[in-house]
Amino acid sequence: MRKGARAAVIGSVFAVMVGGAGYGAYNVVTSISGDGGGGGTGPAPVKTGPPSGAEVKETSRAFFAAWEKGDAAEAAAYTNYASNAEGLLAGYRDDAHLTDVRITPGTPSRATVPFSVKAKVSYDGKSKPFSYDSELTVVRGETTGKALVAWKPSVVHPELKDGDTLVTGESASPTIEAVDRNNVVLTKEKYPSLGPILDALREKYGDTAGGSPGIELAIRHGGEESGDTTLVTLAKGRAGKVRTTLSASAQAAAEKAVTQYSESSVVAVKPSTGEVLAVANHRQDGFNAAFLGKLAPGSTMKIISAATLIDNGITTASGPAPCTDTAVWQSQTFHNLTGMKPQENATLSDSFARSCNTAFVKYADEVKVDSLTNEAQQSFGLGQNNWKTGIESFDGSVPASGGPDTAANMIGQGQVQMSPLNMASVTATAMTGVFRQPVIVPRTLDGRELATAKGLSSGTVAQLRSMMNRTAVSGTAALVMNKLGGSIGAKTGSAEVDGQAVSNSWFTGYRDDIAAAAMTQEGGHGGDAAGPIVAAVLRTGG
Repeated sequence: MRKGARAAVIGSVFAVMVGGAGYGAYNVVTSISGDGGGGGTGPAPVKTGPPSGAEVKETSRAFFAAWEKGDAAEAAAYTNYASNAEGLLAGYRDDAHLTDVRITPGTPSRATVPFSVKAKVSYDGKSKPFSYDSELTVVRGETTGKALVAWKPSVVHPELKDGDTLVTGESASPTIEAVDRNNVVLTKEKYPSLGPILDALREKYGDTAGGSPGIELAIRHGGEESGDTTLVTLAKGRAGKVRTTLSASAQAAAEKAVTQYSESSVVAVKPSTGEVLAVANHRQDGFNAAFLGKLAPGSTMKIISAATLIDNGITTASGPAPCTDTAVWQSQTFHNLTGMKPQENATLSDSFARSCNTAFVKYADEVKVDSLTNEAQQSFGLGQNNWKTGIESFDGSVPASGGPDTAANMIGQGQVQMSPLNMASVTATAMTGVFRQPVIVPRTLDGRELATAKGLSSGTVAQLRSMMNRTAVSGTAALVMNKLGGSIGAKTGSAEVDGQAVSNSWFTGYRDDIAAAAMTQEGGHGGDAAGPIVAAVLRTGG
């Protein structure tokens, strides 16, 4: 815990309820009723419709004035959730130690008012200026009709979310200097995607990395995020060194690649060791979906499904896997991608390279409900909630689902959930036959116990590599992979999601001793968005 700071949590369910009650209590309409015949006045009319320009200007002016003078209760009274607002505004003064606040409003756009804040943060005899931009929106109070500031934490600072607090004091943990596998310093300025990851590494290893804490103004996250986000450093501590498994060159390529597609994530691992070489996200919410995403992986799942069919003696890479127009399993009809021609005499390798859904669905009646689950757990190390990568991560989920989901799971739909980290690991295991749990910091750093699995037989590996190579050379991944030299393999995937007009794009591949997987939400087919991201990372060679 950060010393010298009292946390005022915002946005909890309790606070919302209290805030709602406060709002209801604040918006009381006093009725003045006459005797019906003596000329008395009725209730004062309640205004409706959007606030006028004059109301927007006056409400924001009054709110800013109260905030500037540090009167949290008065400022909160100009919002539609006074209790929530008062807690954070009081913490702005008392916990964050921000004074000399000066707020300059910009030109309103209808009911939205942009503004800039200049303040001073002071603690333990040290002071620094603090400035930033934010905005607020004025709305009509539902009960009173008064013009009020629509309350949300980002009014106070644009990076604040529900559950966050602003605090100034001794840092929760000493700063760290994270370095890559070759001792290159990794910073969030040079590698923006690493911001939340470096924060997580600092929180977990800062106390044991040999550093000393500094004094800082920070956002303490109270939601799903962990760690603090530093806004101003008043006094630097001594940074402790934390060595990661990352490769600065692969990380740079990953950072550049994901910026080409919104809502994208990618992970690269070294199959011979399980070391994570790169992790990057390009998302508006800042979420580390590369490690924590939980989405259907589409046809990239066919790597595990093919292994299931081979290991259970159902078919082989050169054995039958007919690709038909449709396949029905327990009253649910499955289709292939538009334009795919049927191939009745197809082998598993043929159907894998073309990414034929029906070929896999037709074998659903020959696998047991838990066959895919057992293959995922025992051969690929997935779905047992025991990965210890060094930071928080998701281990994948392949539940033993009955009904139509038995078939849907085979093609990466149904109940299956994966992250790019999981699929990069799947590809690494398919390449080598050995499951090596991914790590982003060496096990020697803290002696943690890593997950294990039996892996794959040499015969299964040979067949998977052959099918993935064919997919990369002449199948659905060829356009993306054809310019890469060395030993290559890949699998494309597109995952349909309820409520989305465009499917999620998935792609996983390997080149020599590097395997990578990417996901782009609403990116279309696997080769459209996720594919170029993976190819860009594989091109670095780690």
